[in-house]
Amino acid sequence: MRILIAEDDLTSRTILSAVVKKWGYVPVAVTDGEAAWEAMQKEDAPQLALLDWNMPGLNGLEVCGKLREIDTADPPYIIFLTSRSEKDSVVEGLEAGANDYVIKPHDNAELLARVRVGQRMLEMQAAMNAAKKSLTHEAMHDPLTRILNRRAILDFLQKELSRAMRHGSLLSIGMIDLDYFKRVNDRYGHQTGDDVLCGLVRTIQENLRDYDLVGRYGGEEFLVVAPCSSGGEDDELYERLRAGIAGQGIATRSGVVSITVSIGVVGTTGSRSMDDLLADADSALYRAKKSGRNCVVHAEKV
Repeated sequence: MRILIAEDDLTSRTILSAVVKKWGYVPVAVTDGEAAWEAMQKEDAPQLALLDWNMPGLNGLEVCGKLREIDTADPPYIIFLTSRSEKDSVVEGLEAGANDYVIKPHDNAELLARVRVGQRMLEMQAAMNAAKKSLTHEAMHDPLTRILNRRAILDFLQKELSRAMRHGSLLSIGMIDLDYFKRVNDRYGHQTGDDVLCGLVRTIQENLRDYDLVGRYGGEEFLVVAPCSSGGEDDELYERLRAGIAGQGIATRSGVVSITVSIGVVGTTGSRSMDDLLADADSALYRAKKSGRNCVVHAEKV
């Protein structure tokens, strides 16, 4: 772990750097508050800071306050290491955002214990952030296919509709339904059916562009959100998807299973509500099913 040592006194800074290094940490020593602030802005910024109060430029209290103004999930652990022993100073330092306050002259064993407390707090913070990130990912993704779930893809669609309206750009929505999926489940079983769904998603992703997104809308239905520069561009996109799926069997535990999809498409510049657009895409999909499946139908042609 990297530890910032912000101390303007050369002797104190040198001794403290040597002690911190002996403890097994990496000292990052600076001579004033401005340098301390700059060090904490870097990509490899120290996770823990030992701040003197009285320094040239920014003092320790000001550095602490600026660090606490940063909105981050990984704030540094800050320990004031200062000769200011007045009760009011201790209170002021802690209220500025410091996690701990050590008065000079300090005992190295006590300081090490406090640094280790800080390290444990940082490790707990990192573990909580990782758990939160994992829970957020799980809340947004379909557990089988690992793509966005219905709620997440609809949230993304709403944001893209707002963006399309602001910029006057074209957005296409494709509703994809796996043809005769019930027959797959009846013939091969639901585990093979799951293999087919996962394989279908991989094929869809292989045929999408980097800025397109697909989510599981429900059951064997998937929703594609794709920015387009023209109506002809979305024609090419969804026909490529349809042909790519029809021309490529899905490897499953029961062998290779051939599938096709029907696709309903609607284009918009964001001027209509999401519910209306989804209803149009669903109507186009219904028309595709009625037209024999394995085809793409656009809402404007319904």
